[in-house]
Parts: sequence; C-alpha cells; structure tokens
Amino acid sequence: MPHWLLVIQVALYDLVVGAYFLGIKIAGLWDEKAKKWSAGRVGVFEKEYTKISAQRTDSQKLVWMHCASLGEFEQGRSVLESVRKKHPTVQILLTFFSPSGYEIRKDYPVANWVAYLPADTVSNVNKFLKMVRPDLVIFVKYEFWYHYLASLYKQRIPVLLISSIFREQQPFFKWFGGLHRRMLMCFDQVLVQDTRSLELLNNIGIENASIAGDTRVDRVAELATNSIELPLLKDFCLNHKVMVCGSTWPADEAILYPVFSEPKYSDWKFILAPHDVQLAHLQAIASKLTLPFTWYSKLGSSSGENRLLVVDNIGLLSSIYQFGDIAYIGGGFGQGIHNTLEPAAYGLPILFGPKYQKFEEAKWMVKHGGAFTVQNEQELQNVFYQLNDSEARISAGRIAKFYIESSTGGTAKVHLLIEDYLFQNLQSNVH
Repeated sequence: MPHWLLVIQVALYDLVVGAYFLGIKIAGLWDEKAKKWSAGRVGVFEKEYTKISAQRTDSQKLVWMHCASLGEFEQGRSVLESVRKKHPTVQILLTFFSPSGYEIRKDYPVANWVAYLPADTVSNVNKFLKMVRPDLVIFVKYEFWYHYLASLYKQRIPVLLISSIFREQQPFFKWFGGLHRRMLMCFDQVLVQDTRSLELLNNIGIENASIAGDTRVDRVAELATNSIELPLLKDFCLNHKVMVCGSTWPADEAILYPVFSEPKYSDWKFILAPHDVQLAHLQAIASKLTLPFTWYSKLGSSSGENRLLVVDNIGLLSSIYQFGDIAYIGGGFGQGIHNTLEPAAYGLPILFGPKYQKFEEAKWMVKHGGAFTVQNEQELQNVFYQLNDSEARISAGRIAKFYIESSTGGTAKVHLLIEDYLFQNLQSNVH
C-alpha cells in the first residue's frame, strides 16, 4: 500500500473510531450499557493501569488477552486457564471492550488484572504499552484495533489471533479493505475455526494462518463434565421432560409462550432464562405469562407444583442445561443466536430463530439434524411436536453432542504456540 494511501486510510479510521466513541458517550445519557462503557474509561490509566504498572514484574512474563465481550472471553478462557495451570507465575492481564464482559468478569481469579481497554488512539496506545510491557498478546476472534496492532508490530511483541472466523462480506476481502488487510499482517499467527476462513486468508496473501478450531468447545466440554450441583432445580425437574430456553429476547419469548401453555405438553416443564434480567424485562415477562410460574430466586421445596421456572439471575445457564431434554437458544430474531455449544455438550437437540448463519457450529448442526431453525410460532410448534417423540429427540441430541466430541483440542493447539512465543522467543514469520 502506498504511504500516502495509508495516511489517508488511517486518518479516516481515526475519524470513524472517534465518532463511534463519541456516539457511545452521547448514548450513555439514556442507555445504561453505554453509560458504563464511558464511565469505565474515565481516568482508566490513573485508576487501573498505574496500579498494574507498579505491580508489573519484568522478571516474570506477562500475557495480555483482549476480548470484545463476554462471548469472546468464554472462547479465550480455556487458553488463559491452560497458561495459568502450566505457568503459575506468569502475569496475566485481561482487557474488555464492552461492559457486558468487564462487569461480569472483573473479578476473574485466573487473571492478575482485569480492566477496560483504553480507546484506540496513538497517545493511549503508547501509554498503555509503556505501562503494561506485554511479552505476548492474544486477541480473541473479532478484535482489530489499528494503533494497538501497528505499535505491537513495530515493537516486535508477538500477537496471536485465536478462534477467529472470516466471511467474504468482511472488509478484509473488499477493494477498500487495505487497512484491514494491514492489520491482519500485524499478527504473528492467525488461528481460525474452519477451512473456509483459512482459504479466504490465503487468497489475500495471509500465509501465517492455520486451523485450530474453536477453543470455546473445550470450555463447554469441561463444564458439562463438571456441572454445578443445583439440588433445588433438580427437584423442580424431577420425573419430567424439560425444555431449557436460554438467553431469550422478547421476540423469542413471544413464540415460546404458546408452547408453554399448550395442554398436550402438560408432561413437560419449562425453564426460561432471559438474556436481559433487568427488572423491566422480568416484569414484562410476568405480565404476558398465562400459566403459574416460579422465579428462580424464590425456588424452594414446594416449587415443583409449577411447570414454568423463570431464571431471574445470570451465571447459571451453562449448568442448567444438564436438566434439559431440549434447548431453545435466543437471539435468532435479532443480531444472531447465543451460545449453542453449551446445550450441545449435554446432548440436547437445539432450536433457534433464523439468524444463525454466522455460527459454524449452528450451521453444522442444522445441516446434520442436531439443531432446528424456526421462523415463527407455528414452526416452533411443529419442531417441538416432532421432538416430543423420545427417539427423534435422543437421535438429534446425539448429533449435537457429536459436534462437541469431534471438535475439542483447540486449546492445546493454541497453548503450544504460546509456549513457543512466550518461552522460546521465536521470531515472527511476519516481522
């Protein structure tokens, strides 16, 4: 890329990023999530990174992992825990872009420090790297910040991109994507989930890429093996078939309510775990339900009389799936479905709305009969009726679980690279 064109593209990038950050600050006047995003970055160097810099020990290696949000953290989590287990003295910094990740994992015990990532400006990046002094950097899946990547490249600090997935529609593969392609070239290794992503990268000259799968699969497989015991929930589900509806949004709930109330499914129990557990949404759910229900926070020994349980907290969904026979995953009528790997690890057939094409695991399970996509209430009723047959339900669940069993091992592949770059000081193929 000619230098003059790079200068123009970087200037445009800075304008877009600056406008985006300003937009979030303005949105914070009425949106709680945006408000937390802005508040978390006010004085972040003084509040967080001064302490990190003081505690940073140059005699110990430091691994910095950056995740956009909670979903990306779950992909990177098994990698961090693998590093901590093998090298207890390594210092770990975990940063987040979104408050939905930071607020939930700010006390994550495996990391020495958890903080917001300062905005991607030249001055912020220079200050950040001077204070943190990372030995190895791991970005998870989708994060691409030009000034961070360019500075890491210039300082010859190795950077890995893990569990990434690419599609033809992304700027990397368009005529106007020069700056995006330049960011890709800053990574020492790009570890992708599937063959198509690898082909796309190779077609634009990115040769330091390889398939390592989705590290999140290792995490969910481990969770399914070591589920949290929930005795009250076990009693609630006892001797019933159970449908677990996880991370639902209002559009999902609208087509689920008629199934909950259908008389021919009176031998089923239902667990509804909405994505948003703020009071306003919970009140909206309560106002629309036509059958008696129990809040999870009020679950007791007599709660089994009701057939519906509404989960009014977060953090337990991955373990709740152990009691299910069918899972419905929310988000498919909005930006895209949530985590289908967790129910698949327990061998549950999975239902979700129409927007699932960005997720390789969902596409695979739909193609092979372990998952089912529904467009409306009638299609949901039809699929649920089909899965009411135990033989059909068990067969679909086996297919979903096969995906998990055949896809583990990504964490081990990433860890081998970490060992190489962190402890053998291999030089980058790109640098």
